[in-house]
Amino acid sequence: MIGKLTGDVLPKAIKMSTKRSYLVILLLMIGYQRAGVGQDKPAQPANGTGAATEIDTQLQLNKEALISKGSSEQMRINAANLLLFNKNPLARQILLDALKQTENSPARIAVCKALAQTRPARKPIENKEDFVEPLFDILINGNSDMAKLAAEATLIFEYGQISERLEEIAAKAPLPARLNAVYALRLHPDIHGAITLIQLLDDPEGQVAAACEKALHSLGIPTGQDAESRMEIISELERKGLGAFLQDRLIQQEAEMRKLQMELDQWRDRYLSEVGKRYDVIGDDAAKGKFLAEHLSGTETRVKLWALEKVRERWVGTESKSDFLAELEPVLVNLVSDQDKDVRFKTARLVSLMGELNSAQHLLEQLKVEQDDEVRMELFVALGEACFYASLPGIGTKVPNEVRKQTLKWAAKYLSQQEPKKARKGADVIRKLLEQDGLTSDEVDRYLGLLAERYKQQQNEADGTLRADLLSAMAGLCAERSVCRAQAVKRFRLLFDEALKDDKDLVRQAAVDGLIYIDKAGALQKLRRDFFNDRRDTIRRKLIDLAGEVGGQDDLVLLAEKIGTTGESEQAWQAMLKIFERSGAAVMNEWLAKFDSESTQSKFSDGQRISFLEIAEPKLAAEGKPRMVNNIRAKLARLYNKSGQHEQAAEYFGLLHEAAQTVEEKEAIVPDLLDAFLRWPNVKSATDLVANCLLEKDLDPNSAVVSVIDDYLRKPPPGADTRAVLDALSQIETGKPEIRVMWRKQLEKWADEVGMAKDSEERKETGS
Repeated sequence: MIGKLTGDVLPKAIKMSTKRSYLVILLLMIGYQRAGVGQDKPAQPANGTGAATEIDTQLQLNKEALISKGSSEQMRINAANLLLFNKNPLARQILLDALKQTENSPARIAVCKALAQTRPARKPIENKEDFVEPLFDILINGNSDMAKLAAEATLIFEYGQISERLEEIAAKAPLPARLNAVYALRLHPDIHGAITLIQLLDDPEGQVAAACEKALHSLGIPTGQDAESRMEIISELERKGLGAFLQDRLIQQEAEMRKLQMELDQWRDRYLSEVGKRYDVIGDDAAKGKFLAEHLSGTETRVKLWALEKVRERWVGTESKSDFLAELEPVLVNLVSDQDKDVRFKTARLVSLMGELNSAQHLLEQLKVEQDDEVRMELFVALGEACFYASLPGIGTKVPNEVRKQTLKWAAKYLSQQEPKKARKGADVIRKLLEQDGLTSDEVDRYLGLLAERYKQQQNEADGTLRADLLSAMAGLCAERSVCRAQAVKRFRLLFDEALKDDKDLVRQAAVDGLIYIDKAGALQKLRRDFFNDRRDTIRRKLIDLAGEVGGQDDLVLLAEKIGTTGESEQAWQAMLKIFERSGAAVMNEWLAKFDSESTQSKFSDGQRISFLEIAEPKLAAEGKPRMVNNIRAKLARLYNKSGQHEQAAEYFGLLHEAAQTVEEKEAIVPDLLDAFLRWPNVKSATDLVANCLLEKDLDPNSAVVSVIDDYLRKPPPGADTRAVLDALSQIETGKPEIRVMWRKQLEKWADEVGMAKDSEERKETGS
């Protein structure tokens, strides 16, 4: 099992020691600052209470922190750093004495590390030659680990300053010291140090020769096979010179760093894979949240980024979030100020999705100090979302009014930026915060004015994207959900009207939205003529939906033109149905004629005709127009039967049969009703209908009823059981055998035909 990289794993005693350490460091830093100020003043008497006394006190604190065995390593290094750059000669002496204290290795280690850290920080050390002797003493007499730290500290010197002494130790000192010197030679980026290592390859002391060979391999320098080949290598190094040598060394070090980074990435990937497997088997939301919270609380950036992604996946992919969020909320809120900018960025983006988090105050505080521009914008977006969510009705979390006002000030800053992306974010946050209550009328008017002014600044720009975004934000403030709707309408209505002439589609689309939000009926009246067939499909679709919502009889004609000819055909039809639903009998009567006209016969589908007739029937029935109602029912019955809706067809043929005034009218409907019953199928109703006909008279082969049955039996619908139908028809009571002779003969004929057809099917199935 791979060890845990994150989480709280320090024992309690160490934690307490660390807290005390930070306090001492703080005191040291304060004292150092005071000491620096004191240098600008005249020296005070030794028995006085001036700067000299303060300096002495501070030096004592630094000395105690450096040499005390109760200090942490970081405390000792910090103390050594403060002493290193203190101009008081006593400070330097404390460091030199610490390097000589063979019984206090932690203090010597701290001084060596403090010296080594000045090099990458490029902090010059005054009188650094003071450290030559004590460092070389460690190289000669110290153990291997201590000597390596001293060797790293010698990098504060130019190689020429220590080369003679270092090369002499490598060649003539006792074995441990020689090995320490070889390590130091490997560290120094100088061609002469490399040459010394090559020359020592032939040393009679095998350990020294082996150490030199290992050092040269790490530097990417060949070692040769004999003295002659090594002389050639030395000559080549001298020929190339120091510049080429340093360049080669830099390339070799970069390659080594890449290799190490790849290995580190592989181990991280393995670790994350194991952590992922453990996470995946956790079934409880609360346990998942606790697991992720532990890994988000650690120090490893890659682990935190992995955990943040898992939080996002879980948040987006689940409905119940309270248990999951309970453990995560405090950790996530604190991560907006994480040391790593990638963590801050991803956390801010995640927090913007999680309105439930009480994060506004933390986001605002980090926003004020954030240095990275990209992270700062994500923090701002998340802050806007947090304020917006907290302002929604029924939300328990509330954001202080002062935080909202500061957020709006940040939004105004972003709105004024020339970069479109930033201005867009600013406008969006202003819209969200102005939609909700909590601002005075003057405050609202000020920010509405900022939006309008920023929009006007963009009116002459060739790219209309930002112009459209700003207009869209203004449109949103005119919607019914906006508490400042009245003020926004007063401010922006004229801008929407003017924007209808813009040559950019997105701008006109935003203007259409704004006018629709203000007054739907008025917008339709204004836009119907010029925008119903606009070149932008989004605008056309908006007008179609608007016509369906508030349109009337005039819009039916415009909508009908789109049926069957454009990509908006179905949308236009749905809008027509909505208008039909709220129209009166006069409109229904008019459109009954239109549906029957030759110009529209092929335009509307059977399904569309059925939908219209279903709406028209009750409206005309309510107006007391039975003949028109019967006409509609006849059309519906035929359309239902044609489209395979035989049950509905049977219902409507039944209504027509009941409403028929004469015997002839009733007889004319029977065949259609029978056909619907058979194809439904409703065998009982079909046989009852035939039985009623037989009560009246015998049915000869030319009878319409017989023709319907004959057609059905010859060409039955898929899955029909013709034998069951024929059996049911055969059970009809007709009285004495001599009565209904033709019907009985027809039954016999059908029986033969059905039997033959059945036998034929069985033979096909068996292959005989």
